[in-house]
Amino acid sequence: QVQLVESGGGLVQPGGSLKLSCAASGFRLDQYNVGWFRQAPGKEREGVSLINHDGSITLYSDSVKGRFTISRDDSGTTVYLQMNSLKPADTAVYFCATTRGWGLVSSLYKNWGQGTQVIVSS
Repeated sequence: QVQLVESGGGLVQPGGSLKLSCAASGFRLDQYNVGWFRQAPGKEREGVSLINHDGSITLYSDSVKGRFTISRDDSGTTVYLQMNSLKPADTAVYFCATTRGWGLVSSLYKNWGQGTQVIVSS
C-alpha cells in the first residue's frame, strides 16, 4: 500500500554518471526528509545524502560531496540522486529512506526501499 522504490542503478564505467530515483506510492514524499544510503560488500552502511521536505536544505557525506546532487521534484513523489564522476569505490547497493528527523544515521529512518545496485567498473 505504501512503499518506496529505488531505480536507476546499473553498470557504469569510472567517470560516468547515473541518476537514481526514489519514488513513493501511497503517501506524499514531500511530507518527509529523505536520505540516500549505500552499502558495499564488507563495509558498513554509509549515509550518502539527505534532503529536507521542501528541498531547501541538503547534506552530503565527504566521500560524495561535489560529485553527487540530491534533489526532489515538484510533484512531491520523487527524490533523485544525480551521481557524476563515479569511482569504483561508489559501487554499492543504494537505498532511500524517510525520516521526520535530520541526519545520516540509519536508526532515524522509518521507511526504506529495497535498494538498487550500482556497479562502477571498467
